[in-house]
Amino acid sequence: MTQPTATQRAHESTPEHAHFAAAREDTSRASPFLTLRNIGLSYGERAILRGVDLSVAPGELVSVLGPSGSGKSTLLRIAAGLLAPSDGTVDVDGTPLTGPRPDVALAFQDPCLLPWLSVERNVAFGLTFARQPALSRETRRTRIDAALTEVGLSHAHHLHPRQLSGGMAQRVALARCLARQPRALLLDEPFGALDEVTRADMQRLLVTVVRDTGAATVLVTHDIDEALLVSDRIVLLGNQGRTLAQWQIDVPSPRDAQVQALGALRIEILQALQLAMSRDTTSAQAALHTTSHTTR
Repeated sequence: MTQPTATQRAHESTPEHAHFAAAREDTSRASPFLTLRNIGLSYGERAILRGVDLSVAPGELVSVLGPSGSGKSTLLRIAAGLLAPSDGTVDVDGTPLTGPRPDVALAFQDPCLLPWLSVERNVAFGLTFARQPALSRETRRTRIDAALTEVGLSHAHHLHPRQLSGGMAQRVALARCLARQPRALLLDEPFGALDEVTRADMQRLLVTVVRDTGAATVLVTHDIDEALLVSDRIVLLGNQGRTLAQWQIDVPSPRDAQVQALGALRIEILQALQLAMSRDTTSAQAALHTTSHTTR
């Protein structure tokens, strides 16, 4: 089934798009919306995360890379309020996080769509959040329409999951998050199961969504190229869940035509990732010397 590309979407000048339009502003100097300090998590003697710090400003997209088992997905669940850390604190907009919030949305690799519901009703399901303030029918309709338009599916309200391609299903999952008007968007390898062409289109869509909504966004990914193409900053976790390095990517988007210019950085990150897979965390940290670079 043919799906619209990110560049084919039009943002109509109608009230339902006011939230997204209002979010388009310079956030480069904004204070962090999401802040994780000295996060640690252990199960018995097994450490999953150790002393992880992460802050994300409105409109910033931070990718988290790391080998399997480094605690990337666990970190997202802590940031979403689904899991309490053993150590450290999480602040959302300056307030301690004590549990899930409607303005912090989490999406997974599996779109988790309910097969018996239409696209529209799957998106509406995101508004049934226990702590979501009561919404009028008109407000719900406005949010659903705006979210589906933002992801390029304004034509697909009445389709069912069995009628959707993989890319369209992920768009619905993203729209379900956007209907909540989140101020933080947490994405756990959402494009990992997609084919290369669809994945590239979804990456472009993600950059557009972050720009339009101003959401503080964290993307967990195994794909260095994906991180380079979409991120403002890349954070590397190593074994035993320690932060080993980070890179600031000050290269304008879209970056498709600038992949060659990013090639040297890709090699550097790949080498760092190989070091991160070492079980000798102390040696890896010494070799990387808690790397922090800016690429322009």
